[in-house]
Amino acid sequence: MEASRNGDALLAVDGLRLSFGGLAALDGVAFGVMPGRITALIGPNGAGKTTLFNAVSGLIRPQAGSVRLRGAEILGLRPEQITARGMVRSFQIARGFPKLSVFEHLMLYGQDQPGESWTAALLGAAAARRREQALAEQALAIAKRLRLAHVIDNQVTALSGGQKKLLEIGRALMAEPALMMLDEPAAGVNPTLAEEIGDLLRTIVAEGRTILLVEHDMALIERISDHVVVMAAGRTLAEGSFARIREDAAVQDAYLGGAR
Repeated sequence: MEASRNGDALLAVDGLRLSFGGLAALDGVAFGVMPGRITALIGPNGAGKTTLFNAVSGLIRPQAGSVRLRGAEILGLRPEQITARGMVRSFQIARGFPKLSVFEHLMLYGQDQPGESWTAALLGAAAARRREQALAEQALAIAKRLRLAHVIDNQVTALSGGQKKLLEIGRALMAEPALMMLDEPAAGVNPTLAEEIGDLLRTIVAEGRTILLVEHDMALIERISDHVVVMAAGRTLAEGSFARIREDAAVQDAYLGGAR
């Protein structure tokens, strides 16, 4: 696998194995995510994509393999430790605290919160206030960018499905990561919003971030992805450009259902 062998990979996944009750959910998955690109992870239902995301982001622990971020092993770290090292993920079904507002959700994901250390909060009151103000301005700017400013004070339960998808992206942006892992960021939204989300992701990458995403919308994948990794039955089946994997016979049999 070209990307997984490349020492310049921002994220290198190598030989991940995970079984549940004797059933292999991940069976030696290996690939790399190069910086400054959108890498799409695709495959049929049950291929192991979400399980892989959970393993890479620290929610579950594989039985074997390696996950390296910027060359350092992160397998075994807790999700918050992985986030602190520069990788954050979203979820297919938006998560959050129902009673919190959009603004409060965004603030929750801001880095270097002054309230995280009681000594900083007590002894550095002026610095804490400046950081709180900076985070508030960042949250407002992200809400405006994502066209959520008009619902900034609304509870998350009052948002539409599309707005919740945008909020997931916004929360990831608040963490200021090098790598964003997005689980179906355009699932269930109307075609116009899906196109807008695709444009947004391209802009985010142009600004210097890297994206690894799971998505079933092949038109969107074709339009925005730089590299595609195909999974099937817990394994890495193929990888390359969308044009290349579209013509791959094994991919057509396992996922695309024949040549387009």
